[in-house]
Amino acid sequence: MVAVRGVTKRFSTAAGDIDALSPVDLDIAAREFVSIIGPSGCGKSTLLRILAGLEQPTTGKITWDTQPGGNRVGFVFQEPVLLPWKSALANVCFALEAFGIKGEEATAKGRRLLELVGLEQFADALPRQLSGGMRQRVSIARALSYDPGILLMDEPFGALDLLTRDKLNDELADIWAKTGKTIVLVTHSVEEAAYLSDRVVVMSARPGSIKRIYEVPFVRPRSEATKLLPEFHRLMADLRQDLK
Repeated sequence: MVAVRGVTKRFSTAAGDIDALSPVDLDIAAREFVSIIGPSGCGKSTLLRILAGLEQPTTGKITWDTQPGGNRVGFVFQEPVLLPWKSALANVCFALEAFGIKGEEATAKGRRLLELVGLEQFADALPRQLSGGMRQRVSIARALSYDPGILLMDEPFGALDLLTRDKLNDELADIWAKTGKTIVLVTHSVEEAAYLSDRVVVMSARPGSIKRIYEVPFVRPRSEATKLLPEFHRLMADLRQDLK
């Protein structure tokens, strides 16, 4: 679906230039779930922002295919970034307005998306009335609202407690299965990456490059029983070793 070729990123600061990414080459297939892990500051989020068009590479290029929605990107940030004066439904519909979808059509689609993320009963709630996990689910619904070809997620569950995070991992896997979207997830959690992904990309320390890519062999749908498999623990051990 998307090909990354020779992508580098250099930032200029008052203290001098900083190389965030050394040449990165990566192919991401349609409907694939890919997680990116690596040491802090290795350029994971920078690579994600380049994929989203929020940053431009210093060198190299990103090539998209031409499938419907192919280069339309949904982005879920570390924080929900919701409009506090708008309801959950209005926050989802707000994104649709940029694409000319308004009125009853937008409302109907917004309600379907809130149902997809399990929040149909909270359509009229304001962000302050929702838990952190619920706010992040609204963000996911909003990111899916304009039918992007790819969903990019930058540590969306990093600030949540472990139980909530595990629950949202299962919900995200279910959303991925139902929508068939391509998902690229940046995470610091080795377990999250191993549990959710088709492939796990391990990046080196800054300037970040791809150190290794792991194929994840576990059948879907996955469950807590998957995490008890000896093969799952071996994969996590290998990932942790590569992060050193």
